[in-house]
Formats: sequence, structure tokens, C-alpha cells
Amino acid sequence: MSWVTGGAIYFILWWVTLFAVLPFGVRTQDEESDIVPGTVASAPAGFRFWRVMGTTTIVAAVIFFGWNFVSGYFGFSFSDLPHVMPDIR
Repeated sequence: MSWVTGGAIYFILWWVTLFAVLPFGVRTQDEESDIVPGTVASAPAGFRFWRVMGTTTIVAAVIFFGWNFVSGYFGFSFSDLPHVMPDIR
């Protein structure tokens, strides 16, 4: 895999992982008992930008390097993925 392909795959993994990581550890304004006028009580009380970005980067890197290890060790590639599922007729 070239570094451009690897970078593109990592970017896609990072982006998907971001949406999986976003809800971790979020506390609402209602839970904090500090509701800002004009917002709903279920709005986040605080957003930890760098924590979310760091967690996303680490999780995406683990998935990416895990896939690279498995594909290198067992010889799998992305072109093999459709053939993993049996034909359904």
C-alpha cells in the first residue's frame, strides 16, 4: 500500500471514528445543573475538543495499524472483503 492510499484510508477511519467517539463522556447541562437560557437541557455542558481529537486519533491508529498487521500477516487486502461473505441466493 502506498503512503497516499494509507493516508486516505487513515483519514476515512479517523472521520468515522470521530463520530463514534463524540458521545463518550458527554455530560448534559441538566446533569451539571447549569442550563444556559435559550438552550435545551440536553445540550452538552462542555466540549473537550482536544480530548475528543486525541481519543479519535489513538483509536483510529489502533484500527489502522491492526488492519495493516492482519493484512500483512495473513495476506488479506481490501479487495478480499467482498469474498468473505458467502453468496446468498
